[in-house]
Amino acid sequence: MDKRAQILLKTLVEHYISDGQPIGSRTLLQHSGLDVSPATIRNVMSDLEQLGFIASPHTSAGRVPTQKGYRLFVDSLLTVKPIDARAISQLKSGLSSPDPQALINNAADMLSQLTQFAGVILTPKRSRNLLKHLEFLLLSEKKILVILVTDDGQVQNRILMTEKAFSASELTAASNYVNTHCSGLTLDEVQLKLRQELQQMQADINHLMSAALDAASQPEQTNKEAVVISGERNLLEVDELSANVGSLRKLFEIFERRTALMQLLDQSQRADGVQIFIGGESGYLPLDECSMVTAPYDVDGQVVGTLGVIGPTRMAYERIIPIVDVTAKLLSNALSNQ
Repeated sequence: MDKRAQILLKTLVEHYISDGQPIGSRTLLQHSGLDVSPATIRNVMSDLEQLGFIASPHTSAGRVPTQKGYRLFVDSLLTVKPIDARAISQLKSGLSSPDPQALINNAADMLSQLTQFAGVILTPKRSRNLLKHLEFLLLSEKKILVILVTDDGQVQNRILMTEKAFSASELTAASNYVNTHCSGLTLDEVQLKLRQELQQMQADINHLMSAALDAASQPEQTNKEAVVISGERNLLEVDELSANVGSLRKLFEIFERRTALMQLLDQSQRADGVQIFIGGESGYLPLDECSMVTAPYDVDGQVVGTLGVIGPTRMAYERIIPIVDVTAKLLSNALSNQ
């Protein structure tokens, strides 16, 4: 894509984000600052449409950005605006509680208030707890109970459904291996150690232990506090979201169950810096008209969770991205100073 096409796409996306109306060639020419003819604008728009970056909604003569157009805009054309001092002051005042859970709740509220969308936070995992004991118990042919005890006395019970039927002796051997070689390590260290030894262990047994530790490291699906959500009702005020009642209902079901959100936020936790998921490309959000901006946060340099904002694809990314980024940094500082 040449420089002229980039300028026109950037102008079109910014203008559409601003007023939500399809952009015609005349309007695009007025706002692009390019000294070209209307015919040239139409030709470039036709090329962009053929490439899949813009589309014509219904019979409108104007164009709107597609998911692919938003992705190129965010990755290559976006000019991020610095967060204003008033917003930073608001964040700092909201993140001054001595209670870690209050800090997380306040951070979700601040994200919602500053963006007018939904703020979401994956709460810290207890990844620093050390493994004390692990045991597999056979419940039925392909159903196994995993009992995991950590050094602080916590006991987690999870049920695994396996494709292969395991014998009681195989489960005992798996339990003995973990307890002998991994006791005293954090759960993250146990996962890493086992996965590094994949080639040295019987494949089926290793798969079983990896699945057990994956399950143990995930928050309980019934524990709604594993994901804190604030301001989801703000999405009802977004025209392109509220018009799609069926899909909006699916989104609120995700808010209610939180399972898919935990998976998406957990995926973001392993990334470096701000992540942007546009439309359905994440595989977890049900709306093509919905995007999510996330960033990991840490305690004393160790990443422990993720926070983010869910809103329409037609969001002001240049403003939302620094809000999410700064909130993650301030929350990290506040939690590290506890």
